[in-house]
Amino acid sequence: MSVDSVKAWYVLARAVDYTGLTLFAGGLLFVAVLWPAGAGHRGTRTVLGTGWVLGLLGTVAGLGLQAAWAAQRPPGDFLALDLLTQALGSQFGRVWFSRALLWLLAGVVLAWLLQRGRDAAKAVAWRAGAGAVVLGLLRTTGLTGHAAESTRPWLSQLADLAHLAGACAWIGGLAVLLFGVLARRDPGELASVVPRYSKLAMVSVTVVVAAGVALAWQTVGGFGRLFATAYGQTLLVKLAVLAVVLLAAQASRAWVGRRLDFAVVLRGDARTVRPFVHSVAAETTLVIVVLLAASFLVTASPGR
Repeated sequence: MSVDSVKAWYVLARAVDYTGLTLFAGGLLFVAVLWPAGAGHRGTRTVLGTGWVLGLLGTVAGLGLQAAWAAQRPPGDFLALDLLTQALGSQFGRVWFSRALLWLLAGVVLAWLLQRGRDAAKAVAWRAGAGAVVLGLLRTTGLTGHAAESTRPWLSQLADLAHLAGACAWIGGLAVLLFGVLARRDPGELASVVPRYSKLAMVSVTVVVAAGVALAWQTVGGFGRLFATAYGQTLLVKLAVLAVVLLAAQASRAWVGRRLDFAVVLRGDARTVRPFVHSVAAETTLVIVVLLAASFLVTASPGR
């Protein structure tokens, strides 16, 4: 296979890793802050478990595939011992190996939550451990991206951290909202959880946009490069899809403001809640495209 095929597999691994991170980190935040009782429900557990599996697999595969790409080896060699040994001698390899260890620690955090449910979600010790692991996962993501290569790395890495944190809170929250809260249609949960998530999502989107603008400016280096480089063109695609996602988010927010009380009075009537479910599902589906575009951006040269 060609080098391009190895790169394609590496991009896919990064997309899987990003998806896992957003589901896991955002799901933990949702449970810890908005809905501790959700830790005992199947839909929430599925989101968190899926996020952990995807994050661990994406990290391990990304480590090996990046080494295969650098050595111009076929993607099937991504678990070859000699490649992994070479990878651990590089900055990327050391950071990504640390990230894999963090995912193992995240498994401990997840196991605690699955065993204790709501009691764990409300415990200070669990929240401290979950926060430390999530912060480590977010930070290691930025250490191997373009943020570390900009003219002002401290500013770019701070913007990258805020961008990732906002995306996780927004996207992971969407998944728990869709498969946890909305799947149950409990009127009490709809009345208490949905408005609070709507506020969190608004703040998260604001952070994502503001940090993304700062990060793009530091990485691309000028407006003209958006059209003159492959990196800039991929970024424009990401922004276009994000704009569509924001339209769906606005539709969801409008439903919360106009129809949520009616849905609660009707005790979660399926027909009343269905437009909101469709809007949230559309958001969740479209953000996967955004995550794939973000994976391409990681492997593309900014062309500075």
